[in-house]
Amino acid sequence: MLRADEFNWNATILISDLVRPWLGAAFATLAAASASALADPVADFYKGKQMTLLVGSDPGGGYDLLARLVARHLGDFIPGAPKILVENMPGAGSVLLSNRVYNIAPRDGTFIGLVQRGVLISQLTNQNGVHYDLAKFNWIGNVSTEISLVTAWKASPINSIQDVLKREMVVGGTGATADSEASARVLNGLAGAKFKIVSGYPGTADVVLAMQRGELEGLADLSWSEIKSKNATMLATGDFKFLAQNALAKAPDLPNVPLSIDLVTDPADRPVAELYYAMKGVARPILAAPGVPPDRVAALRAAFDKMVLDADFQNDWRSSKLDLNPTNYKTIEAFVSRATAATSGVRDRLTEILSPKR
Repeated sequence: MLRADEFNWNATILISDLVRPWLGAAFATLAAASASALADPVADFYKGKQMTLLVGSDPGGGYDLLARLVARHLGDFIPGAPKILVENMPGAGSVLLSNRVYNIAPRDGTFIGLVQRGVLISQLTNQNGVHYDLAKFNWIGNVSTEISLVTAWKASPINSIQDVLKREMVVGGTGATADSEASARVLNGLAGAKFKIVSGYPGTADVVLAMQRGELEGLADLSWSEIKSKNATMLATGDFKFLAQNALAKAPDLPNVPLSIDLVTDPADRPVAELYYAMKGVARPILAAPGVPPDRVAALRAAFDKMVLDADFQNDWRSSKLDLNPTNYKTIEAFVSRATAATSGVRDRLTEILSPKR
């Protein structure tokens, strides 16, 4: 007969042998659950990937420089830390780029685009070649607000915006939806200006070169931040004459340059001008295709918001001498909604001006 202590010891062994496999399976299940909880499907997707940031302008312009600034930093804040390659795709004021992102590029979050802001009203005004629905894009963020200038070259006889109401001024254009042409058409249509647009220039830098060569008298829309960063020498030597500011409010450092919108005196046309110049508040928008998985869209938006607050990004921005006033994706969505909700009168008038029947 077994003693009591022997029985208890043997019973313990038996119970342990029965429980050990169950405990092992339980711990394995818990470990798997913990690993699953810690896994990040967004990070898993982007890890080792290369993203493409399309920019709707030629190399060297303001949009291009900002796109490259973003590309240097945005990947650091996306889970998985993908590398980002910039690809220039100028043409039709970023309509071609927008068509590509909407219809051709992968809808997986690896392609995004920094577009010229005229895209934001291209659908509203029935611009040629538009094959997208603005409301269906996933907007990521806006790199900067913008103030631009009606600018005459120093050799031009035009010395004030009032002169443009009296005589023709030959200006360069970079695409139907680009500000270089749209701003000229807005002032022609709403204020009686006499801009003659020479279209077909690939980018703003090409227009400035044409001004230097005497082919053009100026530009109806030249970014103030780009002038200060890229054309600082010309600015210092007085090569530009600033005739008016295209914005709803003046730049603090240009108090004596009048606002273009103040030339619009017809009350019926005022809302048209306000809608057009409000677009300057979302001057450098970044978009992704519709259909990108929501968790990746959320990650891209969060990455943009973190990036613009990052010290390394801000130091890089300051050294680039570019103006930066970022806003999140909601400001772009709000403008798109505002444009979509425009009255038929405003919509028809702006369409008449920006998309004249051919």
